Amino acid sequence: MQEWDRHNAIANFVRNRRKKSDLTQIELADITGVGIRFVRELEQGKPNLMTDKINQILLFFGHTLTPTPISDETRRNLGE
Repeated sequence: MQEWDRHNAIANFVRNRRKKSDLTQIELADITGVGIRFVRELEQGKPNLMTDKINQILLFFGHTLTPTPISDETRRNLGE
């Protein structure tokens, strides 16, 4: 089972944007139409979350999940 990474880029982005918007996790869940548990797990870095729900939250902040090129060094670290 993968460990949760509270400091991953998406968790940090959502947590920081939510706080800058002066929203609680409950308010963000209500506005975006996802459950409070999902918001909490996303901000805590749960590794296996549904991308459509992540996008519901990211769209609220004007962003979306997209494929992003990674560096050659990152590929080597991933064993590719």
